[in-house]
Amino acid sequence: MRVDSLEGVVVASTSAESAEGAAREIAAAISGQLATTGDRPEEALVGLVCFVCASYDTAAFASEIHSLLPGTPIFGCTTAGELTLSGWASHSIVAIGFLRSNFTLEAQMMEDLSHFGVEEGRASIADARAALAARIPEGETDRCFGLLLIDGMCRREEAVISALYSALDDIPVVGGSAGDSMTFEKTWMIRDSAIYRDAALLLLFHTDIPFTTFKCDYFEPTSLKMVVTDADTELRVVRELNAEPAAQEYAHQVGLVESSLDASSFASHPVLVGVGGQYYARSIQKVNADGSLSFFCAIDEGLVLTVAKSLDPYESTLATFERMESELGAVSLYIGFDCVLRRLGAERNQIAHRLSELYRQHRVVGFNTYGEQYRSMHVNQTFTGVAFGYRSDDQKQPA
Repeated sequence: MRVDSLEGVVVASTSAESAEGAAREIAAAISGQLATTGDRPEEALVGLVCFVCASYDTAAFASEIHSLLPGTPIFGCTTAGELTLSGWASHSIVAIGFLRSNFTLEAQMMEDLSHFGVEEGRASIADARAALAARIPEGETDRCFGLLLIDGMCRREEAVISALYSALDDIPVVGGSAGDSMTFEKTWMIRDSAIYRDAALLLLFHTDIPFTTFKCDYFEPTSLKMVVTDADTELRVVRELNAEPAAQEYAHQVGLVESSLDASSFASHPVLVGVGGQYYARSIQKVNADGSLSFFCAIDEGLVLTVAKSLDPYESTLATFERMESELGAVSLYIGFDCVLRRLGAERNQIAHRLSELYRQHRVVGFNTYGEQYRSMHVNQTFTGVAFGYRSDDQKQPA
């Protein structure tokens, strides 16, 4: 059981065997940290965000944590791995409680994403933004940010991000697509005592704590190109690349044997899409029986995919942390959304322990995702999130 108190938040994690036991440990840890202030959780917290390993009974956890912390808004999702203050974890739950003294929260639940309309979504998100603005000092939207948690199997991330981007104006959003421990069957969203599929949660925050959002990847484009010549855009399935069977052509371009393609191969050899002079990863989920490829992100016929060259993952991630510290000074906490393929790639290249230790040293909490949200983009094989500094009137520094 790991418990920590940081600037503006309380954090707890557990690897208890059962969902009910995990809920009891999380509730006790959060309540214990708040006991020093004399406040009950429902008085002290604007919300508790829980990232739950899919190996737990998610419904049982949601029901139990809600009953143990009555009156505290509960949010969360299932994961493909967890980021705790002790580093990367599995079969665990990490919970982040946001203190009312430092945060204002407006939550927006979006259901039935299979029939999500951008215009309708934009209107509901604009309503949430207006509701938050009415509760904070005028002109302080620059102190606002959003966290987006979304069903990792819905294939609607791009539509939701489009609605967010147009409705929130200058409020930055980061987040992740929920996971189910690489089974690719069902992912779950949590809202209070209930769980949902085909849904998303937008958490809009205002805070008096300095923060900045970030994006980190470790690839650069090569001269090798592949054109999507046959695809099912709704299912994100590519049947042909360069007018050849997709898996065969991908393996040829990246120098692998088609029969050896697996999740680790895709983690080590992503493809990129150029947008506005920047390159973003479009990761492959799996090879299908017919030789087609399923992707984690939207794919269209005619799209040009660029084969990527890997940089050093450790050095790229360290450079991101150093950049955040140059902007904020000391960083209290990172809330991170880290693609599961980054973790698989680290394991394949035998640097998982080093990266996990780097995350531990920099106090990263969050989860491994099936896709990452960064401002107006849905991306893959990327580490996104928000970094929190310290208030100028607070001289606390990390231990």
